[in-house]
Amino acid sequence: MIVWINGAFGAGKTCAARELVDLIPNSTFFEPELIGTGLRYLLPQKKLAEVTDFQDLPIWRRLVVDTAAALLAEVPGVLVVPMTLLRQEYRDEVFGGLASRRIPVRHVLLSPEETILRKRIAGRAESADDPEHGERVRQWAYEHIGPYQAALAWLTRDAHTIDTSELTPYETAEHMAEAVRTGTAAACEIVQTPAPTGETVAAGVLLFDEQDRVLLVDPTYKPGWEFPGGVVEAGEAPAQAGIREVAEEIGIHLDRVPRLLVVDWEAPQPPGYGGLRLLFDGGLLPGADVRRMLLPDSELRGWRFVTEEEAATLLPPTRYKRLRWALRARERRTVLNLEAGVPVG
Repeated sequence: MIVWINGAFGAGKTCAARELVDLIPNSTFFEPELIGTGLRYLLPQKKLAEVTDFQDLPIWRRLVVDTAAALLAEVPGVLVVPMTLLRQEYRDEVFGGLASRRIPVRHVLLSPEETILRKRIAGRAESADDPEHGERVRQWAYEHIGPYQAALAWLTRDAHTIDTSELTPYETAEHMAEAVRTGTAAACEIVQTPAPTGETVAAGVLLFDEQDRVLLVDPTYKPGWEFPGGVVEAGEAPAQAGIREVAEEIGIHLDRVPRLLVVDWEAPQPPGYGGLRLLFDGGLLPGADVRRMLLPDSELRGWRFVTEEEAATLLPPTRYKRLRWALRARERRTVLNLEAGVPVG
């Protein structure tokens, strides 16, 4: 199990986390910021120059998940993780990756009043060896108060919130330990299948509105938008897998077998294994059905109908290429064979 302590920069997460380790038996302290520090030595400067925050690096988010899983394998018990996550898609990606490894996460938010937060940031001790670094850290914390306040809308819905305005780090840790013990800080409900161990077959279904726009969904457990669909289970026909996934994801039960549009072979690119990706034409989704759509909060964050041009800004490049050729196949009423999004044969 992981207790993930979230909050604004300067909210006292690290101090409270160290106290919490003493209150929860068999617990270990894990600081993901160390991974960001290490990446400064591992990645080329050109790559680092592309971002202002190491959280924007996909490798950081991947390594946080992998390191947490490795730590729990080495020292089973509870992992206490103090780390600010203000972007919901990053939270979903990290927590979804942990869920795929069957690691439950208790999400706790430390939320002092803004005046208290600013006072604590101002009182942060400067490093005797590098006072300029201490000033940069304080300035960084001040600059992120605004983004933190903007993120509170989803953070307070997602996490167990503790007002730490009048609490010491030890008292904060006591509140967290009690919330974990009683289940008040419940495990996050992110549904994620285990990471594949070999090539997979996945079936997606394209559904269209009356303006001929295509439906995309926003998964909670991985970055980027997607088509309704998922991995074909053992012994399952791909088209039936698409029908099943549409019903599970958006509550729509297709009354006919969708027509195949493209078969795309996705090459293995570590850490992914690749495999076959099939897209089917699910046809028109009437307005009445659109109004009945239900999204499982644990899997999907949102949905929208988009034009082909709009899809280019939402889908990862490989999925967008797959969509483009699927739309051409739909226009021509044919089936296209793709490799990495490019027609062959």
